Amino acid sequence: MERFAHELRALRRGAGAPTYRAMAADSAYSATTLAYAVAGEKLPSLPVALAYVKACGGDPGWWERRWREARVEEAAHGPRDDAQDADPPYRGLARFDTGDQERFFGRDRLTAELVSLAREHRVTTVFGPSGSGKSSLLRAGLIPCLRQPASGAPRPAAIRVLTPGPRPVRTHERLFAPAPGDGDTWLVVDQFEEVFTLCHDAGERQEFIDRLVSARTPVLRLRVVLGVRADFYGRCLQHRGLADAIREANLPVVPMSPAELREAIVRPAAAHGLIVERALTARLIEETLDEPGCLPLTSHALLETWRRRQGRTLTMAAYEASGRVTGALARTAEDLYTQLPEDQRESARRILLRLITPGDGVPDTRRPVRRAELDGGDGRDGRDSGDGTDTVGAATPAARVLDRLARARLVTLDHDTAELTHEAVITGWPRLRAWIDEDRERLRCHRRLTEAAEAWRELGRDAGALYRGTRLATADEHFPKARTHPELTPLERDFLAASTAARDQEQRAAARVTRRLRRFTAALSALLALVLAATLIAWQQSRDSDRERDRARAAQRVAQSRQLAAQSAALLDSDPDLAALLAVRAHRTAPTPEAAGSLYAAAELPLRRRFTAAEGPVLSVAVSPSGRTLATSGYDGVVRLWDATTGRLRADLSSETGDVHSVAFSPDGRTLAASGDTRVRLWNVTTGTVRRAFPRHTDAVFTLAFSPDGRTLASGSDDGTVRLSDTATGRTRATLTGHEGEVSKVAFGRGGRTLATSGADRTVRLWDTATGEPRGTLRGHRGEVSAVAFSPDGRTLASTGYDRTVRLWDAARRRTRAVLRGHTGEVSTVAFSPDGRTLATGGADRTVRLWNPADGRTRTVLTGHTAPVSGVAFGPDGHTLATSGYDRTVRRWDTAPQTPRTTLTGQGAPVSLAAYSPDGRILVTGGTDGSVRLWNAATGRTRATLTDRTGPVLAVSFSRDEHTLTTVNDTQRVRRWDVATGRPRSTSVDSAEAVVAAAISPDGRTLAVVTGQRTVRLWGVAAGRARTELDHPGAVLALTFSRDGRTLATGSADGSVRLWDVGSGTPRATLTGPADAVGAVAVSPDGRTVAAGSDDGTVRLWDTATGRTRATLTDRTGQVLAVAFSPEGRTLAGGGADGTVRLWDTATGHLRARLSGHTESVRAVAFSPDGRTLATGGEDARARLWRTDLPTPAGAVRRICHAVGRDLTRQERASYLPDQRRGRGCQQLSAVASR
Repeated sequence: MERFAHELRALRRGAGAPTYRAMAADSAYSATTLAYAVAGEKLPSLPVALAYVKACGGDPGWWERRWREARVEEAAHGPRDDAQDADPPYRGLARFDTGDQERFFGRDRLTAELVSLAREHRVTTVFGPSGSGKSSLLRAGLIPCLRQPASGAPRPAAIRVLTPGPRPVRTHERLFAPAPGDGDTWLVVDQFEEVFTLCHDAGERQEFIDRLVSARTPVLRLRVVLGVRADFYGRCLQHRGLADAIREANLPVVPMSPAELREAIVRPAAAHGLIVERALTARLIEETLDEPGCLPLTSHALLETWRRRQGRTLTMAAYEASGRVTGALARTAEDLYTQLPEDQRESARRILLRLITPGDGVPDTRRPVRRAELDGGDGRDGRDSGDGTDTVGAATPAARVLDRLARARLVTLDHDTAELTHEAVITGWPRLRAWIDEDRERLRCHRRLTEAAEAWRELGRDAGALYRGTRLATADEHFPKARTHPELTPLERDFLAASTAARDQEQRAAARVTRRLRRFTAALSALLALVLAATLIAWQQSRDSDRERDRARAAQRVAQSRQLAAQSAALLDSDPDLAALLAVRAHRTAPTPEAAGSLYAAAELPLRRRFTAAEGPVLSVAVSPSGRTLATSGYDGVVRLWDATTGRLRADLSSETGDVHSVAFSPDGRTLAASGDTRVRLWNVTTGTVRRAFPRHTDAVFTLAFSPDGRTLASGSDDGTVRLSDTATGRTRATLTGHEGEVSKVAFGRGGRTLATSGADRTVRLWDTATGEPRGTLRGHRGEVSAVAFSPDGRTLASTGYDRTVRLWDAARRRTRAVLRGHTGEVSTVAFSPDGRTLATGGADRTVRLWNPADGRTRTVLTGHTAPVSGVAFGPDGHTLATSGYDRTVRRWDTAPQTPRTTLTGQGAPVSLAAYSPDGRILVTGGTDGSVRLWNAATGRTRATLTDRTGPVLAVSFSRDEHTLTTVNDTQRVRRWDVATGRPRSTSVDSAEAVVAAAISPDGRTLAVVTGQRTVRLWGVAAGRARTELDHPGAVLALTFSRDGRTLATGSADGSVRLWDVGSGTPRATLTGPADAVGAVAVSPDGRTVAAGSDDGTVRLWDTATGRTRATLTDRTGQVLAVAFSPEGRTLAGGGADGTVRLWDTATGHLRARLSGHTESVRAVAFSPDGRTLATGGEDARARLWRTDLPTPAGAVRRICHAVGRDLTRQERASYLPDQRRGRGCQQLSAVASR
């Protein structure tokens, strides 16, 4: 299809390159549709192709035959029938089983390690990502070795293999009984993660894990080996016994080495008398080495290559025809799906979605399903035989589809169950991923419905197990007309029908009570009417009616606001523009906490401005050296200049007769170069007039670049040449030839002595601009090279290609430094930031990726474009990025993360403490080495260093006059320091007993220390004696005083927080909840709220008066090590093990900001007295000061409306606001949106 698209482009050039707008005027299709026809992403439909040909004056008859040839080429090399060879050498997506050890290669070393570890320990865990080969290692590696006699190791009495399923104890209880014999009974538990994804009974899950872990007791004669997906490692550690077993015996399944990959590729083929081409082996190793989870995709690609083999050789051509590792699975699945009849396609969709459990914070997983459930889901009455036949023995439609899926090895069938062959089917088939993403919430509802219906059946269809309230309403929303809904089984239909009937019956009973109550009220009103004046009754009723109406309207607004906020949150990643506009509408409908949360989240998006820049696709974007102006060009033949801040149009510079493919600013910003069909023009940016026109190329000019001194302009053309032109005279200095086919991009190196060019011939070429001679050719891309860019220092060259990769080259040595992967489509544009620390790329997958060139990792993925991205350009500040796309828009992004205002260095050890003086002028930080530093909070300079190397400082307190600082360390040494001189004044308490945690009251008179974990002592600092001892029932990990010093809060390892009366030493309250160990506590300034940070990554807010949990704040993956309230109590800061600081709104519980900068755990947070600055300290031996001026809701609305630049469209209002067509949004920008 790429060749067909190239031929269509050549036809258009031969016709004089008419604009797509002119072509659209002569056809029934838009300019955008005709432009996409030659994008090469897919073969256009025959009517679109013929319309394109007719607009260019081509022969429709000849082109119709050529289209049909392209269609045949696209479908060529289809897989051969498996019947040609009943025993392929590769398993494809299927796992290796216990009988496949003869074809299981490449894991000898890992198998030996597992056998040794399992024989040494009674419980062994095997962790690895999905697709790493865990199941095959257990079944084809471990089990055959256990069955072979070994010296010193008794033969197993039995080896039992199981997967947990939804009811692990009930299903596998008999397997825990040891078999007769001398040896142990081995339980090999594959896909252990099912205890979390399929088993929803927490009690049964706990019992099953307990039974497995009990195998550590030798008397039970059991040995257990667990295969677990790596992303469930944290879930496993939540079970203490299992965590201990993991610590003792855990084997990670690491990626195969090159030698192991070669063995896994070549030896199965050799065992079947086949040969794998060396080039193919090298290609497979290159594409799969160190790629996690790629083994099933590689095996499937090899199976498809085997099916297309030439004789007894697996060739590179057959591999390419199969779709390669990245596309073989998708091609197999897509071919099968498109070949199904129309009615069976819908059946296949329903079946495949039933075989999936959508993840919630974890990746989606496969789900074993009874075949009877799949037959019932096909829309039949469900009275099947359980084997895929109906009552007269004919195969059901679902059975026929299942058979097709099984023959394609996408689904594995057992005698009564079916499941996806591997989770790679989910990740490797885009259509299935799209289905899941479209219906994720409905799928979750469906899974819950299936489980509830099964529980109802098991309870004898007890009415108490039926859906009611919100759950029934949610099910009705997702499955209207449940009695005939094709996706429901008969049991699910009966369950929903019974739930609906029960609800209706309850509503009728309630209605009868209401009617009786109304009759009673009417009678009472009649009696009162005899006593009260008619006017009083009328007035009272009117007032009550108004109140009820107001309350109903307010409730309706609140409900709609919450619904819009939920929809905004759901769309935040996929359609950020719409998500932001819905957040604005949610807030303006009703200022609910949910609306505030969605508003803050949308305001934090990096988009700063969006505007429509052309009538068709935007092909190029450039940023002026000042950063104030953007230039764009497109198929409409117009070059436009825009105000980069406001998005307003400044000028139209051109009305070319053809497409304008590229624009570029001169280094001084006064001149703009633009390339049309064959010519290049220089424009005066100020006056909008043409300064100079260069001699024409013989074909379209696709790319332009100024040299750093602005004296030379390089232009690359479809004629395969690059011209270097003098910008002062317009004369051609040199013509560079060498590319075969079009030149896609040109870029000057630092100093302008080197020029890099890329082209359709899959090469990057380097040229000497002084002599015009070639310096070298860089090869490595497997498709057309679409763009190149030099780093600012000239040492690195980046190139992008249609092979979906970004390559970084050492410009001096002309070698590949790194290959960056992440885009799922062709990569078409690239740019370095001015400081060289960020690389931006964009392409056909509609995303812009920001990379760290130093390590090749993706920093951020920017979403929002609704069509392929055509251009990226950084502003001079290094964090403003402009992007253009085929969706007719230009977007301006702020790519800079929120960075600290000041970084304080010099502590020399991890910072474990931070505190401000009462006036906010001094910041004190404490290190784990016992050092204490005083900083000028305004300048960030060190005022004094207090040296006390007897142990880490745990707490500090300033005197009221701020002349004295009190410190306490882990030996209970309390010292008073002269703030002015940095010298100690006195030592009042000193003890050899170790202190775990400490706190000093705000007035500095009372010291609280934790000794022996469970004991809390209160000391009088002046007297130097213990005043009170608090007996804590659990280990104390953290403590703090309230602002008035009357209350002490302690956090415990048992997940509780206790409040104590400092004066009497008696407990005031115990705050408990479903939390892990509490390692950080803080009391709000008004004393009404306590915040507790836990090891499970959550922060809980408790009401100190009632003891109830007010909110649970979550947004991290590690421990919370420090928390602090702002002075007014509206913001809570939390620092933790992931190195990020979070700011939450304490009123709504929503996240306001993430502060990134620390490279290791954050152990200290403290607000300045005015609340405008937050000080943080971490294990990276740095203290950082951050601005905490967060936007108000009104400010967030202004930021969103300014960035998105439009209001909700009529279609969006109809979809999300069907009952509210008018209302306040971003109407003031509607003129911009309609432009």
